[in-house]
Amino acid sequence: MGKLLVVLVAFALLVPPSPAAASAMPEAPNCPIYPTDDVWHSNVQLMPVHPMSATWIANMGGPTRLLHPDFGGPYGYQLQVTSNATPTTRLSFDYADESDNVPYPFTSSTPIEAGSDAHAFMLNKDTCVLYELFSASWNGGQPTAGSGAVFDLKSHSLRPAGWTSADAAGLPIWPGVLRYDEVARGLVDHAIRFTAQRTDRSYVWPARHQAGAARDPALPPMGARFRLSASFSFEGYSPQTQVVLMAMQRYGLILADNGSNFFFQGQVDPRWGDQLISELKRIPAGAFDAVDASSLMIDPNSGRVASGATQQALIPGWHSTWQQQSAYLVMTPGQVADFWICFSNSGTETWQRGVWGKQANLGLNGDDKLPYRLGMAADWLWDDRIATTTAATVAPGEIAEFRFKVRAPMDLGTYRLNLRPVIDGTVWMEDQGVFWLIVVR
Repeated sequence: MGKLLVVLVAFALLVPPSPAAASAMPEAPNCPIYPTDDVWHSNVQLMPVHPMSATWIANMGGPTRLLHPDFGGPYGYQLQVTSNATPTTRLSFDYADESDNVPYPFTSSTPIEAGSDAHAFMLNKDTCVLYELFSASWNGGQPTAGSGAVFDLKSHSLRPAGWTSADAAGLPIWPGVLRYDEVARGLVDHAIRFTAQRTDRSYVWPARHQAGAARDPALPPMGARFRLSASFSFEGYSPQTQVVLMAMQRYGLILADNGSNFFFQGQVDPRWGDQLISELKRIPAGAFDAVDASSLMIDPNSGRVASGATQQALIPGWHSTWQQQSAYLVMTPGQVADFWICFSNSGTETWQRGVWGKQANLGLNGDDKLPYRLGMAADWLWDDRIATTTAATVAPGEIAEFRFKVRAPMDLGTYRLNLRPVIDGTVWMEDQGVFWLIVVR
C-alpha cells in the first residue's frame, strides 16, 4: 500500500480563491503559471467538438497513433529558476524582428536542451517573468539564439499577432509542460503542449504564429485544442497516470509546434517512474476530439477567458460543472481534516438549501456507504451525503462551495471518495469522475 496521502482532483478552477497560486512551482511559490482565468487553465470538457476533428486526427497519424510522452529519465525540458540577483545578458537573434530584445538571465550554467531545438527556459522568481529561447548557445560568452520570448506570468498578454516565440505557435512553452511536482501532488490544472508533424499555414487563438507545411484546412492549425474523451476509461491506470488523464479530459492538449505526431512534453526529473511513462504510451489518438474553444476568447490579444459557468450556455434543468477542490494533505490514521470543493450551477434551476427537491448535496457516487463504515464521516449530512452548499441559494451560473471534514481511516492503505452532486428527491447531476484518492500513512 502507499505511504502518503495524495489528493487527486479533476478540473481547473476558473474563479479561484487565490489566483496567484495557479500552477505555482515549489521553487517559485509566489509565481503563478498564469492567472487561473487564463486560457491555459480553461476547462474545455463541455466545449463542442470541432467539425474537422476526425480529419485532423487522420492527418496526425490516425486514430491508432499512440501518444508519446517526450520525457523521462534524462529527457525533457529543464527550467532554471533565477532571481533579480542573477546576471543578465543580451543575445543576438536569428529572428530578431520577432524576438524580445531585452536582457535575459541566461548564463553559462543555464541548462540547454540537447538536440536541434536547444531550448532554454529561465524564470525570475522575484518578478515572475519567464524567458524562453530557441536554438540557444552560450557561445563563449557571446550568446546567440534563434529567437527569444519574454512572458509576464501574472499577465494575460499574448505576443503580437504573427510573432513566433521559442515555439512555432508563438506561445510560451513552460506553462504547457508536464511537471513532476504537480503530478505527484495530484493536480495538473492546465493544458499540455504537444506537437504534430504537419500543420496548416494558419493559427487560432491563443496561438500567434504558424509554421505550416501547406495551406490545407485538413491539417490542424497551431493553437488547436484537443480533449481526451469523457468516456475514456481510467481502469487499470496507476494513480499518477490518472492525474494526467484527468488533465487531458478537462484542459486538453494545445498544438504548439511541429514535431512528431502526438508527442507531449514534460520536465527533466529523475523521479518520473517507468510505469507512468509506459502507461501514457498506451493512449490512442482516437480517444481525443478536437474542440472548438473559440467561445472562450474575450479579446484576441489576451489569454483571459470568461469565468466560471458563463463560458457555457446554461443547460435546461439541474446540472453542475466541477471547478476546484481544496489543497492536498498528508494524513495520519484518525486525523480529521477540512476539505472544500466547488461546483458551478450550469443548469437553469436555482439550488436552494433547506428545500427538499431543490437542495444541492455533495453525494458519494452510487450511494457508496463504505467510507462511512470506515469511520471517514466527521460532520457529514448522513452516511452517503457529505455536505450541502454554504450559500443559501445558488443561482444558475453561480459557483457553489461545499465544506466538510474527513477522518482518515485507522488502517494504512488507499481509500477513494467518488463525489457527485445530487438534488435529493429530484436527480443526480453529472458524473464528472471527481474523486479524492487517499493513501494514509
